[in-house]
Amino acid sequence: MKILYGVQATGNGHISRSRAVVTALKKRGHEVYVLLSGRDPRQLWDIDAFKPYAIYRGLTFATSAGQLKYGRTISGLRLMRFYRDIAAFRAEAFDVVITDFEPLTARIARRNRIPSIGLGHQYAFRYPVPLAKRDPLALLVLGCFAPVDYALGLHYHHYQHPILPPIIADLDKRAASCDSRKVLVYLPFEDIPAVISMLSAIREAQFYCYASVKEAHDEGNIHLRPFSRRSFMDDLKSCSGVIANAGFTLTSEALHLGKKLLVKPLAGQLEQTSNALALQQLNLGMVIQRLDARVVRDWLSLPSPDPVDYPDVAGEVAAWISRGQWNTVGDLASRVWEMVTVKRR
Repeated sequence: MKILYGVQATGNGHISRSRAVVTALKKRGHEVYVLLSGRDPRQLWDIDAFKPYAIYRGLTFATSAGQLKYGRTISGLRLMRFYRDIAAFRAEAFDVVITDFEPLTARIARRNRIPSIGLGHQYAFRYPVPLAKRDPLALLVLGCFAPVDYALGLHYHHYQHPILPPIIADLDKRAASCDSRKVLVYLPFEDIPAVISMLSAIREAQFYCYASVKEAHDEGNIHLRPFSRRSFMDDLKSCSGVIANAGFTLTSEALHLGKKLLVKPLAGQLEQTSNALALQQLNLGMVIQRLDARVVRDWLSLPSPDPVDYPDVAGEVAAWISRGQWNTVGDLASRVWEMVTVKRR
């Protein structure tokens, strides 16, 4: 098949997950053309696996100091350009559109009457999964942002609905051991100087903090690192714990590797606040609402959890897409969850 694959590039989790699925689809002989949107091309890294690809402006959300800013989001929309891009895209050669919550490709599919499949965490919110609060506007955005014909939602748990487990990349490259004092920090929506100021007072740990810096450098027990998928995954595998916003992909990777989690959800973003609630309810992580050194110290003393061994969900999804029986989401979900195990330490 010839596949148009949309990636919402605002979050590195979308990119990581899509990289695994695109690779699995190409291995099955499909011709995949990738469209990335929602992020400045200068801030995209490690996307060679998507070739051939194109980068569009699309739609995105504005944040500041760990909070979603609705006013700046609305003022930053370029809807005329958005709809011009949809109308100008030549889509007649594609057999199916797959979108990881990417709005341009979802609407290209609708406009050209091409079957569309949505794959991503956001599609799990079509079902009664944990919600931090009942926010009609946020739920409307989740439902209308990237509409599709067939939805494959992903979550930490199935909640007795046709929802898939997380997609984890680099399944066969786990570290044999980890450093008990090493902590990975990824808080891209926070004020980084404030994060550094808080963590630098906690001398009992070494914090590897990924941020928008030009080159790697150390400031005492703070080890600042520029964005790099390979280095990030190496540090994730060798750390004992992760401090992060409540994005779905990184938290899932941490659970898969048996790393303890401390999450600070992006305030005002229903997906992240609901992820934090789900992690708390499932006893899979600890949640903070503001940066607090005392809470971090308490969290550091906690034991590491048992790893959750997720199967090759990307490969299973690629096989399911290849069969063309896209109305069997429930069968796919049931089969994949049967493969999930918890490895006792």
